[in-house]
Amino acid sequence: MGATRGRRLRLAALLTVVGPGLLAGLSDDDPAGITTYSVLGAKFGYQMLWVLLVSTIALVIFHDLGLRMGVVTGQGLTGLVRQRYGVRIGAFATGALVVANVGTTCAEFAGIAAGFELFGVSRYVSVPCAAVAVSLLVIKGSFRRVQHVLLALSAVFVTYVVAGLLAHPDWAAAARGIAPTMPLTRDAIALATATLGTTLAPWGLSFIQSYAVDKKLTLEDLRYSRLDVVTGSALTGIIGFFVVVACAATLHATGHTINDAADAADALRPLAGSLAADLFALGLIGAAFLAASILPLSTAYSVSEVLGRPAAVNDAPRDALLFYGTFTAVTVLGAGLVLVPGAPLIAILVLTQVLNAALLLPLLVLMVGVARDHALMGSHRAGSAAFAVYAVTIALIALCVAALAYLSVG
Repeated sequence: MGATRGRRLRLAALLTVVGPGLLAGLSDDDPAGITTYSVLGAKFGYQMLWVLLVSTIALVIFHDLGLRMGVVTGQGLTGLVRQRYGVRIGAFATGALVVANVGTTCAEFAGIAAGFELFGVSRYVSVPCAAVAVSLLVIKGSFRRVQHVLLALSAVFVTYVVAGLLAHPDWAAAARGIAPTMPLTRDAIALATATLGTTLAPWGLSFIQSYAVDKKLTLEDLRYSRLDVVTGSALTGIIGFFVVVACAATLHATGHTINDAADAADALRPLAGSLAADLFALGLIGAAFLAASILPLSTAYSVSEVLGRPAAVNDAPRDALLFYGTFTAVTVLGAGLVLVPGAPLIAILVLTQVLNAALLLPLLVLMVGVARDHALMGSHRAGSAAFAVYAVTIALIALCVAALAYLSVG
């Protein structure tokens, strides 16, 4: 009886803290991420699955750090950067994050448009409806309702698992792909770097910390919150794995080339059947909708924090004009760009990914600097062993970026 009651109490404690890790992790599997994984599988088959494993480990490490910083300090990332490094660096980091987030939000709405167009629905219907739904959810909903809707929406990612299974992959080849091996070509290094960058996204780092603060997690919650982070990160990697194997088993095996996730869904139809293709498309829509909700929210947190006016989802719009104004502006800009005839969406998305990659390394360095600051973190300051892990991870990402830059110049 006592053991059963103890398990129930632990489960209740876990369910209380669930949210930041799951949402921050799963939202990284947005259209940009699904596209990267699709191209990875279509171009290189099972060979580079190990990059997903490395990316997932990096995601666990830095999402755990971001959540811990938020719980210990009660502040979001940009607020801490401003406090630790000064107003100029805080403003610069936030400005770059806002520009990158607007572009990435555009990518999310482009994913919604592409996914619905596979079912014959015009983007001029799907995108405005999605933008209104996202806005009503956050502006009119309470924190609890927003979280419940977003967590329920996350269930759509199971479609990628089913699509992967329907593709009948070569599991032995997939197992061999976990062992590091990679052609030393520009395309391979670019995709490895893109996989790291799309998995460990700057806006995800900002979101998990601010969301943990908004959820009012405490030091007593850290034990279960870390399980939330590990679970969210692991699911992110698992979903990416099934996207890669689905495309490896079909597109790579038949020599198909693709440019984005919508191409992958369309190409799967004659190779793995209509059900697999439709599930892939549904996953794209759900992933895009989840990220289109979280990206403007992450941006609103960041802008409010760096300007010294932090706000929460439970705040009434009249009491948090900056927060909700930023959220609305990012949503409208992201959706509006997708609807502009002849808009250079590809150029916007490419430039956004470049900016995200350029922002990621300095942001990680700033995070580690805060984590090592005793005045901010107290007894939860990152020790030498943790610092070594952070340094190795950052060095690995820097090596990928440097190799890509070298090959691009060459």
